[in-house]
Amino acid sequence: MEQKGSPVELGTGNIRQLLLKYAIPSVIAMTAASLYNITDSIFIGQGVGALAISGLAITFPLMNLSAAFGSLVGVGASTLMSLRLGQKDYSTANNILGNVFVLNLILGLAYTILVLLFLDPILRFFGASSETLPYSHDFMVIISLGNVITHLYFGLNAMLRATGHPYKSMYATIFSVVINVALAPVFIFVFRWGIRGAALATVIAQTSMLLWQISHFTNKNNFIHLQKGSLRLKRKIVIDSLSIGTAPFLMNSVASIIVILINTSLIRYGGDLAVGAYGIINRIAFLFMMVVIGFNQGMQPIAGYNFGARQYNRVNHVLKLTIILATSVVTAGFIIGELFPRTVASIFTREKELIEIVVPGMRIIFMVFPIVGFQMVTSNFFQSIGMPGKAIFMSLSRQVIFLLPFLLILPHIYGVNGVWLSMPASDFMASMVAAYLLVKQYRKYNVIN
Repeated sequence: MEQKGSPVELGTGNIRQLLLKYAIPSVIAMTAASLYNITDSIFIGQGVGALAISGLAITFPLMNLSAAFGSLVGVGASTLMSLRLGQKDYSTANNILGNVFVLNLILGLAYTILVLLFLDPILRFFGASSETLPYSHDFMVIISLGNVITHLYFGLNAMLRATGHPYKSMYATIFSVVINVALAPVFIFVFRWGIRGAALATVIAQTSMLLWQISHFTNKNNFIHLQKGSLRLKRKIVIDSLSIGTAPFLMNSVASIIVILINTSLIRYGGDLAVGAYGIINRIAFLFMMVVIGFNQGMQPIAGYNFGARQYNRVNHVLKLTIILATSVVTAGFIIGELFPRTVASIFTREKELIEIVVPGMRIIFMVFPIVGFQMVTSNFFQSIGMPGKAIFMSLSRQVIFLLPFLLILPHIYGVNGVWLSMPASDFMASMVAAYLLVKQYRKYNVIN
């Protein structure tokens, strides 16, 4: 008799139905997660002011670095979990879960200490001015104090998806969003806690759902659950997880560096409000990217399991479907970004000067958006099947090999528009690289089949 949450269906079920089963809850969860960032920005913009939005945007590199350390463990371990479940190595799978918990605890605590020790110098290095620093500081103090909770929350959510509980992962995210959206306006508008209120609402929401996740993984009736011996770090699991997770870690780490360069360039050519404009545009772009990430998360256990089981036709099938879905989503984002930028900006702020900066920026950044989904899916695909080298190269091609030169050259020619233009230019070039690598991989599969 199969235990609750058995992943066997990943190797036998209809691919289309499986992708929808795993992707839909992930898409809903990722959309909800993005909406919680968007609503925070709206509450901050409308309740605190335009400079507060700029201050929030200054914190993006630190948030990306936190996500980088989270993905180092979460993405790597969830991929490893899927591979081991595909191989029916359930003992190792339980040890992976325990190791994820301990590693996230260690990394989250270390990150918190380092950030709080050097917070103000870091924020100034990231582009904070005397006007935006107070907002950035207040927000990051509270977020950093809750960083361990954030790491554990996202790490265990990845484990829920990988162990056959996509809907529970979705519920954890949705309820976290609901709690945050309920608390944030009370803390900002009623208690007048400003940007600190938004941060506190986020931490409280994630804490609530973390306790629920722990209750799930301590339930012995679940197929994979926390055991006393699994909390002891295993050298091979740690090395394998970190190796696979290196790709998203580097992607997020490099993203932090790039955001710093973007912010400093925007301050140089457009001032503090240009940074705020980027914060708004980034939130909207991130909404559509999070939907794609949701599809990727749905694809990951299916691709990983079937690759581990050597069922390559099923791997190829789920990849094709995911690319189609992702491309449809980002195309919708392209239409909104090109046709309705002013409407979008007005939701976040009433400052006319800020709106006028957002409009051309959004149109330029979204100009090649229809191909971004393909690039994201392809990179995640190589992570899912345990090929971190290719995923790392693809991540670096977009954010270093192409974006960095464009970011250093184009602003000198076109000013603030050059900063905007560097992003779609790098997206286009990186997508060409992704297409080349994917064609090579498909040819390899065809030979195998």
